[in-house]
Amino acid sequence: MVLGPVQTNVFFVINDETQETILFDPAYAGEKIVKYLEDKGLTLRAVFLTHGHFDHITGVSSVVDALGVPVYAAEKEKRLLSDGQLNESLESYGYSVTVKPDVLLSDGQETEIAGLKIKMIETPGHTEGSCCYYLENEKALISGDTLFAGSVGRTDLPTGSMKQLLSSIEDKLMLLPDDVDVYPGHGEFTTIGYERRWNPFFG
Repeated sequence: MVLGPVQTNVFFVINDETQETILFDPAYAGEKIVKYLEDKGLTLRAVFLTHGHFDHITGVSSVVDALGVPVYAAEKEKRLLSDGQLNESLESYGYSVTVKPDVLLSDGQETEIAGLKIKMIETPGHTEGSCCYYLENEKALISGDTLFAGSVGRTDLPTGSMKQLLSSIEDKLMLLPDDVDVYPGHGEFTTIGYERRWNPFFG
């Protein structure tokens, strides 16, 4: 689902057998997300955040209020999630949007929810606490605004660093197998192999 003023990708990872679902980056219009889940007969078990920018978190409160699920995020993103100035919500909306995660994850930590194993990979650079989520069994990476099809995330916003971002991708994401599908926070899907070969920031 693509939502919000900057067309953010919102991902639903669904256990086909149980219809249990994990939601990644409820960007905007949380009530629309809740309706989609209800219409499809999906049972939401958790919300995971790749980072704390306004365009990835604005729908969190509506989803949590309606469905009472826990929110997971990187431990190092706690500061940005709690500060409307740092996460750009004050500048973009004129009001502050914040999130207090229920579970703070550390680098490499694995979580099993809805029969799915999710590994958090710290990838600082877009923000100080940006992360990706790797579902090894599904050969899928939810990359947030770290890695895009043919590009990388911007680093000109608070706590961003291009040096850190490129190191995160080179040292962590590019070690994943070629056939891992990459689902970024904006734009088209891609694969690790394609980005390793064709992304102009690498190679």
